[in-house]
Amino acid sequence: MEDTVTRSAKITDLNIDSHMSYDNTALLTLHISAPQISIANPAAQKAINEYYKIEAEKFNSRAAGYLFDRAMEEYNISVANGFPVRAFEAFMNYSVRLNSNCTLSTYFDQYEYAGGAHGSTLRTSVTFDLNNGKRIKLKDLFGAAGNYRRLILDEILIIADKQMATNPVYFNDYRRLIVQNFNGESFYLTPDGIVIYYQQYEIGPYAIGIVEFEIPYQNLGIRPPSCG
Repeated sequence: MEDTVTRSAKITDLNIDSHMSYDNTALLTLHISAPQISIANPAAQKAINEYYKIEAEKFNSRAAGYLFDRAMEEYNISVANGFPVRAFEAFMNYSVRLNSNCTLSTYFDQYEYAGGAHGSTLRTSVTFDLNNGKRIKLKDLFGAAGNYRRLILDEILIIADKQMATNPVYFNDYRRLIVQNFNGESFYLTPDGIVIYYQQYEIGPYAIGIVEFEIPYQNLGIRPPSCG
């Protein structure tokens, strides 16, 4: 019998690049890279590609609207006061973390620079079942398991405690912040485990960036994604 299971996706880039100017001055550089997939199931392919396309369009609209408006305001203030003009930047790039066993798990990093000492990055992620195009949520991985949130937090705290014992990079109240800022949507999958991430400033200073904790599937008592 022919194998009709979609085990992995063929991925190409959807790119958007533009340079926005005002008063003959370049004020905003925009780059967006999003995935577009090809799989055997047309309905699933359409649903997944539509999600990525919408995310790219949302970021493009924000950059072309809100960010460019801010850039023009800052330009006028700088010119009026004889200050240096600083161009804004908006970059959105994706990373594929798992593309096998009928599962696609990716994240977007959205970087914006709007003046000041440095820019900021926001991460979002999504995991799809390639056979039906539906999103896989964190709770779906645990089936009938009880308090999966507690299981995950216990593992994160063990990792963080070990890290702090050798290299104290997090805020002093990191244990409280890890629990307080836990977000069930801030995860992606790898071949080896679940990665939970925290945004900039949530548990540590800007310098350490977005913090990731990878927890092996076996530590959580669950199996890796499979087609069965």
